[in-house]
Amino acid sequence: MVFKCQSDSFLKEFTSKVVSCTEAKLVTSIDGKEQTVDGYEVILDDTILFPEGGGQPSDHGLINTSKVYQVKRVGDKAVHFVNNPLIEGEDARQLVNWERRFDHMQQHSGQHLISAVIEQEFGFQTLSWYLGEQVSYIELDTPTFDSSQIRQVENRVNEHIRAAKPVRVEVYKSASEVKHMDISGLPDDHVGDVRVIIIDGIDTNMCCGTHVTNLSQLQVVKMLGTEKSKRKNQLLLHFLVGTRVLQRLSLCLEREQQLTVLLKNNASEHPNLVEKLVKNSKMLTKDLQSVLKDLAAFEAHKFKSLEPKPKYYVLHRKEAEPDFMQNFLREVGPCDTLFFLSVGDDKAQGSLVLSGSETIISEIAEKVLALLNAKGVAKKNVLNAKASNMKGKAQVIKLLKDYFH
Repeated sequence: MVFKCQSDSFLKEFTSKVVSCTEAKLVTSIDGKEQTVDGYEVILDDTILFPEGGGQPSDHGLINTSKVYQVKRVGDKAVHFVNNPLIEGEDARQLVNWERRFDHMQQHSGQHLISAVIEQEFGFQTLSWYLGEQVSYIELDTPTFDSSQIRQVENRVNEHIRAAKPVRVEVYKSASEVKHMDISGLPDDHVGDVRVIIIDGIDTNMCCGTHVTNLSQLQVVKMLGTEKSKRKNQLLLHFLVGTRVLQRLSLCLEREQQLTVLLKNNASEHPNLVEKLVKNSKMLTKDLQSVLKDLAAFEAHKFKSLEPKPKYYVLHRKEAEPDFMQNFLREVGPCDTLFFLSVGDDKAQGSLVLSGSETIISEIAEKVLALLNAKGVAKKNVLNAKASNMKGKAQVIKLLKDYFH
């Protein structure tokens, strides 16, 4: 069956009768969290809400006042999951989320065009594709696709868009009528009509998705680059189509303006300025590490000059890294004193080391970890840990004082 959403992909509202409505549950992502939703599965005699298929996610929208969370195809039926019940036999007004639908149309038709151009120009086949919420990609049967090839495809694709080639649909009553192409990609449970999407002079492909009627409606295509596929000798080519290109450009301009304010220079100078900042940062980090190493040696010398040696010794450096504690212990050498060393902001995350008698550490390690809300592992005479908040440091010092006195 060809649904109304497929015969007229630009239709935004439609009324049809409710065929059935049954209670159901749906596991779905809401605000980034997976949740189980109680609701109803509704079948209509026709629908403008696209059921997921062909790599295209399902539409969202409303049926009367009921929110549509998902639409799936079961045989020749579209099953809508909604949050409120509908009455069988009554008319139901459908309203599609047009912003989402048109975005999916642009990405899907764009994918057909990109895949066709790549096959024509280089002979590479598209093995699969993914329509993401922000970026889409096609998976190509080649291990390499360089920047010059990407530019060539991008230029040719946008030439076709400027030429405003029409996109049309042919419908065949059954798969047996489709003589001019491979039909192995049809779902196992497919019955009835077979749709073929034709971009005049460029591409002919079976597809169940919703598409634009003219390439000019894609506006523009931008390639974002490639990455290796999980499958051997294949790669993913990422792309944006239409409104997504404008949205990405807006984000880039906003980021550029923010950097201009921070760097106090023209946008054309940003790469050079950032390169200098990174280079200076590396030099400063190297210098700081050297200074902290000297500081660790100085602190160790201070401790070694103490007579008699204390039963426990506390040292905290806000500005230091964990290496500081290891350098300190290395400089001190073997000693009977119990050391409580820590680094990091007093009211934020930090690192700590307890070093000393294995017996003492085994007795107090859990208490120290609890006071600092820390996680760590004690191995023989050393406990290394990371604390979520160092504000409990004073309580640890009190614990040591009480333990030894």
